[in-house]
Amino acid sequence: MIGSSNIAKRYARAFFEIAEEEKQFEKYYHELQSFSEIVDGNENLKEFLANPIFDQHDKRDVVDAVLNKIGMTGITANFLRLLADKRRIGILADIVVCYRELMDSTLKKQSVQVKTAFPLSNELSERLKKGMEGLTGKQIELTIEQDASLLAGVVVRVGDILYDGSIKTQLNNIRNLLGEEI
Repeated sequence: MIGSSNIAKRYARAFFEIAEEEKQFEKYYHELQSFSEIVDGNENLKEFLANPIFDQHDKRDVVDAVLNKIGMTGITANFLRLLADKRRIGILADIVVCYRELMDSTLKKQSVQVKTAFPLSNELSERLKKGMEGLTGKQIELTIEQDASLLAGVVVRVGDILYDGSIKTQLNNIRNLLGEEI
């Protein structure tokens, strides 16, 4: 939850405690995330909900309309209405991030982002996943992204830790060393 506001952390923790009682960590996370993606995917909606000029009653009506349109009911829908009522719907994306961190910690999961200059075979992806599980002691969710600018090698982000084995970075380091020598 590094960098997130204390307010987002408090709301995420409160909602997480409800999910813990209900044993519905992942269900509630996916519901929160799907609503957040709808908001983030519509710039007008995002600006409307974040703008303090607009009336809270109008924001609540819009949140209700979106919830009805997607058919979301229950605890997550009530939580989203509460955020609208308390003028906190604008920090929903931060709340989702904080909630995910709490959930992953509890379920001993770790999200790992991998960038490679080339596509990874299924076998290599699985070996990388197993290696990261051994390193972290957690179940790994691997996200692989191809980035030709790396030239070769791999960049792996585990939480706040970055392992950079790309040729691009190594070449930049050599350039910097040579620049200091001159």
